[in-house]
Amino acid sequence: MTRQRRGKNIDRSVESKVVLPSGQLVRGSRPGQCSLYLPDRAPVTDVKSADFRCYTSQTGATASTINVAAGTTLGIQSDGTIYHPGPANVYMARAPNGNAAAFAGDGAVWFKVYEVGAVTDGGNSISWPAYNAPGVSFTVPKNLPSGQYLVRVESIALHSASTFGGAQFYLSCGQINVTGGGSGTPAPLVAIPGVYTGNEPGILINIYYPIPKNYTNPGPPVWRG
Repeated sequence: MTRQRRGKNIDRSVESKVVLPSGQLVRGSRPGQCSLYLPDRAPVTDVKSADFRCYTSQTGATASTINVAAGTTLGIQSDGTIYHPGPANVYMARAPNGNAAAFAGDGAVWFKVYEVGAVTDGGNSISWPAYNAPGVSFTVPKNLPSGQYLVRVESIALHSASTFGGAQFYLSCGQINVTGGGSGTPAPLVAIPGVYTGNEPGILINIYYPIPKNYTNPGPPVWRG
């Protein structure tokens, strides 16, 4: 049968990674980390938890904001590799006051800009392009308006997701200042937490038996700008 690809492959090139000067941190990261980072730490399993947004309760680290041109590639490096099977999603939210450092990300302000799904073939097999990848790279939409944004990445581990609350979310947020942007209107907008209930077919799922015939990432459609 024809293989159906859900989502896109991760760009593994080192050149695509955005590395911050020493001392610049991502929200929720540990002191000493110096790139836009998906840290290695315990996952969030409660999709209604306040930590589901940016996982900031564990560290209190101070984040810095980096400049990224619209239409260029932004990389988010994992601490090691993404070591559980499952998809990845990237969301962004514009800081209404132009200051991402002071923006909590409250309300329906988030939109999805990228996703990595599954490769399926009608129930014979399923594979995950994000599995064992060093991180996630995506193109910042060319028509995204200039300004400061929060960027949130989540890797959803589905190896224990056959019962409610079994999916594990590894996540982190960073702050960017988009330059050279356009006049697009990102949509649809969702709240985080609030975007998921935990009952979505892409979250509450047995990926081993029966093998899923297809897979759709949870959350809204990607806004490509």
